[in-house]
Amino acid sequence: MNIDYINKITSDIIGSAIEVHKVLGPGLLESAYKECLKYLLIKKGYKVDSEVPVPIVFHEVKLDCGYRIDLLVENEVIVEIKSIEALAPVHTAQVLTHLKFAKKKVGLLINFNVTVLKQGIKRYVL
Repeated sequence: MNIDYINKITSDIIGSAIEVHKVLGPGLLESAYKECLKYLLIKKGYKVDSEVPVPIVFHEVKLDCGYRIDLLVENEVIVEIKSIEALAPVHTAQVLTHLKFAKKKVGLLINFNVTVLKQGIKRYVL
């Protein structure tokens, strides 16, 4: 993992998320923000997968329990999108669990339901 490349990806994701938020504002469904963010990132040349299955590993067995990563950018950065009143510790746990089971190092948790998007972005590194 090239940290400079990962930092560029996360910077572009955050910049794109800010652009989406400026245009749409808060109060929409997560799916609207996800599709707009995905569109902008693909437009910038990134490979973006959505609704990526995350199997749970239990006693060395992979189980599909229906967990999905909102966006996976360049097969490196996990993006979890929310549109809720406030982030809770369980949302952090969700991102960290996705990072662990997907064997990724960097994740972003973005809550679009805020006045200033900067207040709704958290970056996690394992």
